[in-house]
Amino acid sequence: MIRLIKKADISQSQIMTIRIMAVFLSLFTAGVFILFLGHNPFSVYGSMMSGSFGSLYRLQETILKTIPLLITSLGIAVAFRMKFWNIGAEGQICMGAFCASFFALHFSELPSLILLPIMMVAGIVGGGVWALIPGVFKAYFGTNETLFTLMMNYIALKWITYLQYGPWKDPDALGFPKIKNFSESAILPNIFGIHIGWIIALLLVAIMHFFIHYTKKGYEITVVGESENTARYAGMDVKKVVLIGLLISGGLCGITGMIQASAISNTLSVEVSGGVGFTAIITTWLSGLSAPMIVLISFLFAILVQGGSFIQTAFQIPQSAAQMLQGVILFFVLGSEFFIQYQVIFPWNQYMQKEEN
Repeated sequence: MIRLIKKADISQSQIMTIRIMAVFLSLFTAGVFILFLGHNPFSVYGSMMSGSFGSLYRLQETILKTIPLLITSLGIAVAFRMKFWNIGAEGQICMGAFCASFFALHFSELPSLILLPIMMVAGIVGGGVWALIPGVFKAYFGTNETLFTLMMNYIALKWITYLQYGPWKDPDALGFPKIKNFSESAILPNIFGIHIGWIIALLLVAIMHFFIHYTKKGYEITVVGESENTARYAGMDVKKVVLIGLLISGGLCGITGMIQASAISNTLSVEVSGGVGFTAIITTWLSGLSAPMIVLISFLFAILVQGGSFIQTAFQIPQSAAQMLQGVILFFVLGSEFFIQYQVIFPWNQYMQKEEN
C-alpha cells in the first residue's frame, strides 16, 4: 500500500528544490492549458511579465497590489504563529477602514498632519478590536476560531453595506449608493507616483521581524504556538499572550483598511477589502510566516494578479480563463508544501528495501 511518512528533517536546499520544481511543473501545465486556448504559452508568459513591468504605470500598479497583501499577510502571520487560524482578515480590514473613515468624514477640516495619524490609529483600533472578539471567545470559552473569524467577515461587510446604502449615503450622489469622498487632508500623499503605503509596509516588515525574533512578547507568541503546555510551564499567561497577539494581528489588517480607503478608494465602500484578506492567507502560508519572505511572496503574487489582468486584454482571454491559469500555478505551488512535509512510499519502494535487506 502507498504510505505517507512525515519527514523528520529536511534541508533548506531540498525545500528550495521542491518549490522550484513545483513552479516549473505549474508553468508547464498552465502552458498546456494555454495551448488549448489557441495561444503560444511563451507569448502569454512574456505578456504577463510585460503587464507587470512593461511600463512605469504597470510597475506602479503591481506595487499597489503588493502593499495591502503584504501588510495583511504580516497581520495573519502573527495569529498563525500562535496556531490561531485567523480567517477574518477581510472583516478586520473593513472595520479598520470604517473607523478610519469615521474621522475622515467627520473631521475633514483638520490638517493632514493631524488627521492622517488619527485615521491610522483608528484603523489599528478597529481591526484590532474586531480580531479581539473571537480571541476572547477562544481564550475563555474554547470556541472554534476558524468559523468565528469567518462569520465576523460577513458582519463587517454587511455593516459597511448598511452605511453605504443608509446613514452615510452621499445625498449629492444623485441616488447612487456611495459614501462621500474624503477631503484632500484625509488622503495619503504620493512618493514616486505611489502612495506612502509602500513606505509604511516596509517599516512594518522591519518592525514585525524585530518584534517576533528579538522581543519577549514575540518569543511568547512563538512558544504559545509551539506548545501551550510548555508556555504555561514556563510561567506565561497564555490567554494574555493570545489576546495581545490577536490585537496586533487585527491591528495590522486594520492598517490595510485605512490605507485602501484613504489612498485607493478615497472613500469607504463594500469593495474596500477586495478579497485581500482571503488571498493573504495563501501568501502568509507560502512565506513560512517569515516577514522578509512575505515581501517576496506578496510581490510575486501581485505579479501573477497584474499579469493575469493584462493578458485578458492582450489576448482576449476571458477573465475565468485567466483566473484558471492563476489557479493552476497556485495549485502546484501550494501542493509542493505537502511534499516538503511528507514522503510518499510506494509499494515498489518497500519491495526494493526488503530485497536490499
